[in-house]
Amino acid sequence: MVHRFGAAVFAALLLPPALAAAADKAVIELDWLPGGDKAPAYVGVAKGYFAAEGLDVTIQNGRGSADAITKVATGAADFGTGGIGALMEAAAQTPVPVKAILSVYTMQPDALFTVQGSPVKSLKDVVGHTVATATFSSSNTLWPVVLQENHIDVGAVKLLKVDPGTLAPMLASGQVDATINWVTVAPVTESVLKQAGKSLAIIPWSDFGLDGYGLSVFASEKAIKEKPDVVARFARAMLKATAFSVANPDAAGEAVHAAAPTLEAPVAAAAFRASIPLIKNEISARDGEGAFRPALLKKTWLWVAKAQNYPESKLDPEKLVDRSFLPK
Repeated sequence: MVHRFGAAVFAALLLPPALAAAADKAVIELDWLPGGDKAPAYVGVAKGYFAAEGLDVTIQNGRGSADAITKVATGAADFGTGGIGALMEAAAQTPVPVKAILSVYTMQPDALFTVQGSPVKSLKDVVGHTVATATFSSSNTLWPVVLQENHIDVGAVKLLKVDPGTLAPMLASGQVDATINWVTVAPVTESVLKQAGKSLAIIPWSDFGLDGYGLSVFASEKAIKEKPDVVARFARAMLKATAFSVANPDAAGEAVHAAAPTLEAPVAAAAFRASIPLIKNEISARDGEGAFRPALLKKTWLWVAKAQNYPESKLDPEKLVDRSFLPK
């Protein structure tokens, strides 16, 4: 499904005629369906940040980071969003003509969700308990490695792989003791638990050693080589749209709702608010917005390598990023 917005047309009308007429078309492939955590792309269109950079941007929905990377690599999209770990995993298997140009999440979003009062209060408490996860969650690859790194026997935890829509109801009904989620879906889970008279407790994996970059913005090597100015303008607009979303989550939710009317604006806003600590934190404050610090980039790769049983030498993560589009 492709989204275009009247707001982009309106914004273009505000530009000088020459700039409006010269708008470069670009396609961004999101890593999933419309949601609050995807707000910056929608804000970039709805608030005119792309138009102000002379860009006519089309947003396409994806089905996971691997799908977005494939679309960018094959030329079906110029830009994409997704976990940089997925790019590393793909590049470790075969050369991929895609580069990460901006970091979005400077902390990993993976977490355990439990309920207040649950015996599972820490990662080590999962021993002897049942945990549910979405069948195709990217967190599943990291789960055994996170346990092993914390000296927890993987076999001592019963893991159920289920449809993602059943995770919150299973936790609310007590069918499982915990679920594996990204912190960005916390508002939805909280809503389900509230109906059962329960409250959510979150155990971030980042508290147990899982460090590294998560959601990132990708560009095709073709676009970087042939249209570097377009890539630079796109990166500037995305950074501005992200900053606006962080400062105005309600407006960000409205932008998502305008693109996907079935998703209520308050729900989208709540999901984006849950994303903010992954975007704005001590790491982004230290390194700057969108940056890839070499040491943290390497740590990200080491987690992927451990999860896939790859030797560290199999991939140089520095070859997967292009820092030339970061703010000067």
